[in-house]
Amino acid sequence: MTAETSPTAGLEAAFLEHREKLLRFLRARGAGDAAEDLVQEVWLKISDSRLGPVASPLSYLFRTADLLMIDRFRSTRQADVRDRDWSDVNAGDPPGVSAEPSAERRMAAAQEAASVLALLDGLGTRTATIFRRHRIEGTAQKVVAAEMGLSLSTVESDLRIAYRALAEWKERSK
Repeated sequence: MTAETSPTAGLEAAFLEHREKLLRFLRARGAGDAAEDLVQEVWLKISDSRLGPVASPLSYLFRTADLLMIDRFRSTRQADVRDRDWSDVNAGDPPGVSAEPSAERRMAAAQEAASVLALLDGLGTRTATIFRRHRIEGTAQKVVAAEMGLSLSTVESDLRIAYRALAEWKERSK
């Protein structure tokens, strides 16, 4: 039996003729971006199948596409439930481990923060103020410049000084 006379040849011809209809059908049913993948799965399914002649190839194709979309939806939903359940079970701290940092880590972080603040203060009041307003408080550079009566380029220059000093501090503390 040749490919042209095989029972699936008619189904494959119907698929090729109505491929765009299948895409529109799947998108209308909510497949969205997965429509192309589902149409490809329909093709793989019919090209690998050993069916006898199909009385209504177009109906068969639409039903196959619909069932594949439902399978994908269920699979996605089950994966989401499985992931959520796993997260619920494994959320929180492992037994015997606290989410709170140790006293040593808190002490080290406080010392590091004090060191950074001292470094900023050592750059001068204006540079330290500009850095704090922009990087810590999130104020736009233009607003900082206007509030302090400075040009935008002066604010940018002072920020570069602060960034350079912090980069050097970070390099030294490695």
